[in-house]
Amino acid sequence: MVLGGLMLATALWSGVQALNAEARASYAASSAALGQGSLDLLSHPDGTPVTQADFIALRRAGYPVSPVIEGTLPGRDGPVRLLGLDPLTSPPRPELAGLADGQIDLATFLTAPGLLLAAPETAALLPPALPPIRTLATLPADVIVTDVTTAARLLDRTGFDHLVLDRPLPLGLPPIGTVTDLHLTREAPSGDIAALTNSFHLNLTAFGLLSFAVGLFIVQSAIGLAFEQRRGTVRSLRAMGVSLRRVMIAIVMELSLFAVLAGAAGLALGYLLARALMPGVSGTLRALYGAQIDAAIGFDPLWAATGLAMTLAGALLAAAAALWRVGRMPLLAAGSASWARQASIGLRWQTLAALALFALASVLAVVGDSLVAGFACIAALLIGAALMLPPLVSALLWLASRAVPPGIPQWVLADTRQQVPGLSLALMALLLALSANVGVSTMVGSFRTTFIGWLDQRLAADLYLTARTADEARDIRAHLQTVTDVTTVIPIWSVPAMLDGQPGSAYGIIDDPLYRDHWPLLAARPDVWDALHRGEGVLVNEQLFRRSGLSLDDPVQVVDGWEAPVLGVYSDYGNTRPQVMADAAALAARIDPPPILRFALRVAPGTQAEVKSNIQTLFSLPETNIVDQARVKEFSLSVFERTFLVTGALNVLTLAVAGFALFMSLLTLSDLRLPQVAPVWAQGMPVRLLARLDITRSVALALVTFVVSIPVGLALAWVLLAVVNVQAFGWRLPMSVFPADWARLAGWAVLATVLASLWPALRLSSSGPVLLLRVFAAHG
Repeated sequence: MVLGGLMLATALWSGVQALNAEARASYAASSAALGQGSLDLLSHPDGTPVTQADFIALRRAGYPVSPVIEGTLPGRDGPVRLLGLDPLTSPPRPELAGLADGQIDLATFLTAPGLLLAAPETAALLPPALPPIRTLATLPADVIVTDVTTAARLLDRTGFDHLVLDRPLPLGLPPIGTVTDLHLTREAPSGDIAALTNSFHLNLTAFGLLSFAVGLFIVQSAIGLAFEQRRGTVRSLRAMGVSLRRVMIAIVMELSLFAVLAGAAGLALGYLLARALMPGVSGTLRALYGAQIDAAIGFDPLWAATGLAMTLAGALLAAAAALWRVGRMPLLAAGSASWARQASIGLRWQTLAALALFALASVLAVVGDSLVAGFACIAALLIGAALMLPPLVSALLWLASRAVPPGIPQWVLADTRQQVPGLSLALMALLLALSANVGVSTMVGSFRTTFIGWLDQRLAADLYLTARTADEARDIRAHLQTVTDVTTVIPIWSVPAMLDGQPGSAYGIIDDPLYRDHWPLLAARPDVWDALHRGEGVLVNEQLFRRSGLSLDDPVQVVDGWEAPVLGVYSDYGNTRPQVMADAAALAARIDPPPILRFALRVAPGTQAEVKSNIQTLFSLPETNIVDQARVKEFSLSVFERTFLVTGALNVLTLAVAGFALFMSLLTLSDLRLPQVAPVWAQGMPVRLLARLDITRSVALALVTFVVSIPVGLALAWVLLAVVNVQAFGWRLPMSVFPADWARLAGWAVLATVLASLWPALRLSSSGPVLLLRVFAAHG
């Protein structure tokens, strides 16, 4: 049981750590390959393009700058990132190594139609109507590299996104501010993907710790039961003169050996688990954050060493309480009754500790303003609930024993109460697993319900169209004006903006009923839409509103020179970045608007398919460039499902480990209970009835644990929605409850308990008279 518990705990913890380590290694490799984080950037804070005049002025002043253009090209499985570089002025970069060593002809790369460099797996996803493609295995799988002029032509750009500044700089350069109005920053404009995904990895780590804690409950329960089994051995050794200190050292050495053996097996199992979950993690990160990571997984000695260290520390921690109890128990004390009395002494302190943890969780839920505080609140809540469970079960059994008639019912309750110390840790593990399932399923269900309603509101248009170039967009828009079935054409455009010091987007919108009637606002002034289109302010998304501590009418800087008051707040689920919406004319008057390539179309009822087919045929648009509302909603929901794939799998694994904990505890206790069972059998109760009573008792304890897990799980869901979600993503969701999910979970809990108690019950029912009579000989 010790080996099994340590192996499972190590497997779940190391598997999660392997997933996190692989993802972070992919971020680092991609960042290194693309030069992010090692080069300073020069750009406009409001996101307006960097002009060629800026580039020339800085080069003439002696600054080693090079232009960069970033964008996306349509791919078979979604957009692919395009990176435009100037090989003549760019600092040394790994992706340009082929040009430096002569593998790629520089003239071909620089002159029309240009040349695209991509990894083999990326090249296979690109459409044929592009410049020639050259594959390079050294490039990351999420990027295409080309000359900056080719990128500008493909993306229909007239300027650069930013300039990269190589260091060290020559001496005697004039200040940058005297040459250009560009601003220097050390952060890539697309943001650091590793920082953006920190909340996801913290969530995975929390689940890994929860699974590790459930495994340690198995270990602690096993060690406690093992010490009771070996009480006679310890008593004999001490009676022969062996000191308690030497006995303790021998036990610690034995446990350390077990921890190393189980840890090694757990690492191998954790590696297999990580390999099984890695495709789901890869899909989640790609769908939610746009982070491209390899679906394969490698072996990292760091997480392996961390897993072994956690196993050893966890084993010694789990043994500490049992070692202390053995050291404090009188030498001549024996029997499970003595062990139960010793355990009952600690129930009062356990209850006080649980109440203190509940108080700490309440304080953290109210005043906590970080992800760490949110997860600390969850830890205090779950540990407090686990500590409170044994005293609560013991109190319920005592109350029940006073209400039932004397005889067999009272004996069953008294016997169950005596076994609570041996089963308490397994029941704690079951409580943690059930609470996590209730909490996470409530959070996901609340998210799904809110998300679907939000999509129904925001996806009010019938068709969403994306042109490939500005000229094509102009021709499509002119054509749509002649189509009688198209009732409204709504342009969709945005510009990058620094909002409260964070990279975000500013959208320009027109005055249309699609926004007035359907856009979901969380808070707003009474005349919000009229004021917005008079240019008197902006709407901000919930992320910016919460993170910046804004209130209605507070000013927010949209672009350089324009600070507008907040007129309203809109929900923006699925987005992690700040965002504002302004009147299109007011925003265009303050910046150079980009070419408008995207449009939302309202069409006459029943003509959606016909309009879509005609536009596709006339302009040869790919299927991905004109999609209907249903397809956008389907894609959004598929992203949603992938987002919670891993947490769902870990929920199942945690419940399975808890079931294993219960099975091992019942199996170990089945032998220890023979002195209590034999007298009842001797008075005429068949062993088969005793076995059925054991199964019934186990199911009853599991149901009590399940009932306790519901309020704990709902409290966990509230913390996830109101604290963790707000800190991680910037939005807060209304909480819904789903009793049907509880009923299914109760069924799984009962099934797991029956399976866990079945083998010990079969062993008891098959016990022969000789085995039971031997109990009286041993205790005669």
